[in-house]
Amino acid sequence: MKVSMRHNETSDQLFRRFRKKMIRAGVLGDVQRKRWFVSKSEARRIQKKKALRRNQRRQRTLSRS
Repeated sequence: MKVSMRHNETSDQLFRRFRKKMIRAGVLGDVQRKRWFVSKSEARRIQKKKALRRNQRRQRTLSRS
């Protein structure tokens, strides 16, 4: 990733723009995922758990309507 400083831009603004670019590119997600080794069976279990939570959340929002 490369971000050049704009005219009259503070270092905080530059850093925020850099972070946004990194997030959009998916670099931070890759780094966080690869920080620890996760076996395939563990990854499947985690995905099932996430899917279950997602479906439960959808059911709650649908029942409120």
